[in-house]
Amino acid sequence: MLRWLIGGGREPQGLAEQSPLQTIGEEQTQNPYTELLVLKAHHDIVRFLVQLDDYRFASAGDDGIVVVWNAQTGEKLLELNGHTQKITAIITFPSLEACEEKNQLILTASADRTVIVWDCDTGRQVQKVSCFQSTVKCLALLQRLDVWLSGGNDLCVWNRKLDLLCKTSHLSDTGISALIEIPKNCVVAAVGKELIIFRLVAPTEGSLGWDILQVKRLLDHQDNILSLANVNDLSFVTGSHVGELIIWDILDWTVQACERNFWDPSPQLDTQQEIKLCQKPNDVSIHHFTWDEENVFVAVGRGLYVYNLQMKRVIACQKTAHDSNVLHVAKLPNRQLISCSEDGSVRIWELREKQQLAAEPVPTGFFNMWGFGRVNKQASHPVKKQQENATSCSLELIGDLIGHSSSVEMFLYFEDHGLVTCSADHLIILWKNGERESELRSLKLFQKLEENGDLYLAV
Repeated sequence: MLRWLIGGGREPQGLAEQSPLQTIGEEQTQNPYTELLVLKAHHDIVRFLVQLDDYRFASAGDDGIVVVWNAQTGEKLLELNGHTQKITAIITFPSLEACEEKNQLILTASADRTVIVWDCDTGRQVQKVSCFQSTVKCLALLQRLDVWLSGGNDLCVWNRKLDLLCKTSHLSDTGISALIEIPKNCVVAAVGKELIIFRLVAPTEGSLGWDILQVKRLLDHQDNILSLANVNDLSFVTGSHVGELIIWDILDWTVQACERNFWDPSPQLDTQQEIKLCQKPNDVSIHHFTWDEENVFVAVGRGLYVYNLQMKRVIACQKTAHDSNVLHVAKLPNRQLISCSEDGSVRIWELREKQQLAAEPVPTGFFNMWGFGRVNKQASHPVKKQQENATSCSLELIGDLIGHSSSVEMFLYFEDHGLVTCSADHLIILWKNGERESELRSLKLFQKLEENGDLYLAV
């Protein structure tokens, strides 16, 4: 299904590489996305999608343009021109409470060292800041404090009117790659392989201005941090270029769990297999993750891993979920997961429970948690019995969406309007639920016939 749209499936990434990639037949009975709309407006890589409301989204990328779309019809609503170089970050920006007009605003940062506030209802450029000394790589809104942050070679704090409240000194030439808010008026900034905790100090009777203080530096990662996110009220999680996943306590910033070895030495491979020089080694970079109440879903190289927060171990994995690195992953309803990759594919997975056989131990090589995975001889018997009775899960492929011809950067999920993907091929694709769209077309047809009186004539 859908493969005929581009004249066939994907080619393998290496000439001699034989990938154990899971495939699915043409009849994808559990895949609802059987129709698509191709949206064209950008002239370069489209890297960002942000949802504005229940029916609109905005796209942005390397051409410096922001485009506002109707997610239901695929209609291009607005084109926002103001940046002269590629866009590096985008977030939604709620209107001021005092404003009579409650228009939807967005905030965009660019490699041209500017930040612009846009009105997505009118297309108007509300305000522009151009006093940055380096490219802003990330933006964060702290709604409770009514401020927003920009991260580049330094960290700046701004109010809603775009007045600079305070800033740090120069942090690093590599710059801040990610920012999140945590309790106690603190934020976490990823700078290279370090995490830096900053505390924001609001004005009081004794002080007239804002201040930002460096509280702690966390040096547990061995390589650059690529992803950073809050997972619940108790924890936040980080992932690095060399496959380190660390779960942190959100209050005291200590390590709750850590994994540094996602890939087994592959004992299942034939030892006599010819070594192919053109076969690239497994990439274990953690580019993205998402979460729900129970699990963290981690994109590791070409694979997907499901880590259970309560059990503190991996409960399911697909080591080769795609032909190339997985760039984005999101949770869908009904225990489903969606992922996209540098290979141009978008794949839908279902998390299914399966009972472990008594003779088959639960694999512990993926997450050797602190306090787990290393068992002394006295405790080995009860732990083995516990493993035998444990329930693990599997990730089963239920949908393969083939439409893009280059790397798929990210996607958005609309419950009523389908799935939106953006790509390095300059295109945006709106994937539609075919059954739902057919019902809507039939309903519109009957309504039109009824309005014209043709329905009664036919009866």
